[in-house]
Amino acid sequence: MAQEHGTEDQQTAAKAADLFGEYRFKVDSKGRVAVPAEFRKVLTEDLVVSRELTDKCLYVFEPETFNQWVEGLFEDKFGGFKSSDRRHVALRTKLKSRAQRAEVDSSGRVMLNQQARDAAGIEKDVVVVGNTGYFEVWDAKAFDEELGSIDLGFFYDEPEDAN
Repeated sequence: MAQEHGTEDQQTAAKAADLFGEYRFKVDSKGRVAVPAEFRKVLTEDLVVSRELTDKCLYVFEPETFNQWVEGLFEDKFGGFKSSDRRHVALRTKLKSRAQRAEVDSSGRVMLNQQARDAAGIEKDVVVVGNTGYFEVWDAKAFDEELGSIDLGFFYDEPEDAN
């Protein structure tokens, strides 16, 4: 029974990790990047680093949240995971193979392996961006190009024609 309670606590913690904000850092020579202090307050030290589906950036999750993300992809695209569907199995295998466990070290940094950094085009300057339940690590130039063209005015309704 205690294990079930722990699982509920982990799920609640994963849902409660409402991360937001933009932080600029440098990747050190060993591939480590700082985790913002605000994020460290709500996340465990056990994390999963995964590549974004099209390799635009890296996602950093807690393990339970990573698994929820994978399940959510199958739910959104196919209505759920079907273990007897070879395509589903292959897709899940690929998603899981692109992820690696990482721990926040005593200096508040997380290791981004070379293969993941190369795939996402991450070199030296990065932007760490909070997103509900996880955070993203972007190459700073790619982030500025990708998100610089997004117009938040899109959320406003267009004025009605006065005629």
